[in-house]
Amino acid sequence: MVVSKVSLSIDEAVLAEARERAGRRELSSYVTDALRRQLQHDRLGELLAEMDASAGPVPDELMEEARQLWRDVADAPKPPSRRRG
Repeated sequence: MVVSKVSLSIDEAVLAEARERAGRRELSSYVTDALRRQLQHDRLGELLAEMDASAGPVPDELMEEARQLWRDVADAPKPPSRRRG
């Protein structure tokens, strides 16, 4: 993988927390991962906009049904975890 050095202006508080979480030597990896996630988020947003443009938005009643299904899954009891050993 080819890498490029860049100069960025970053809010001091944000930079301090990122350094604390990533460690000084791992800051580049931390920022690269964050940029990858943001790019993926942006691409998904573009895809959803294209889908809305071609098929129209998802009806509210279907969105609510999907939300309820997610709630049901989130509220369902979790099976006991198996310990390996």
